[in-house]
Amino acid sequence: MDNYVCKIATVDEMNTKWDYEIDHATKGKNNWIIWKKENLERFQNGFIIPYYGVLDGKIICECTAAIHSSVVQNADNLVDEKTAYLTAFRTIPEYQGKGYFSKLFKYMMENLKNRGYEKVTLGVEPEETKNKEIYFKYGFKEHIKDAREVYPDGTVIDVEYYGKKL
Repeated sequence: MDNYVCKIATVDEMNTKWDYEIDHATKGKNNWIIWKKENLERFQNGFIIPYYGVLDGKIICECTAAIHSSVVQNADNLVDEKTAYLTAFRTIPEYQGKGYFSKLFKYMMENLKNRGYEKVTLGVEPEETKNKEIYFKYGFKEHIKDAREVYPDGTVIDVEYYGKKL
């Protein structure tokens, strides 16, 4: 991991990563296009903090902290001045299971703690058992609530929300 860096993304890096996601989307490509536009605006407005893991100049993993309630569906008890909502946990497949995301996650937790956040929350679809196991391992053991979220194309998903103290 000598050439691996954890950092807060720049607008140029966000464009690169979102274009990668759009190019690799097997379904819902229009959702990805909308999410790119929304997230660039949210970053420029100070509503999100995008964290990237970069290996040899290539963005290989990411996670975003939403720090403003206006950008989080079902925001009650999920985001406020001391609570950040985490989303977009993604690692390029060939880099999964090698510890890169774990290092990025640790970097993000420390950065958020240094910014004064005391808690982080996230949402997961009930059938995503592998992700739920990973989140539990990371300490997300407090069940906050269940609700539904709506994608830009109108798709509705069930979501379980969990939290952990920093």
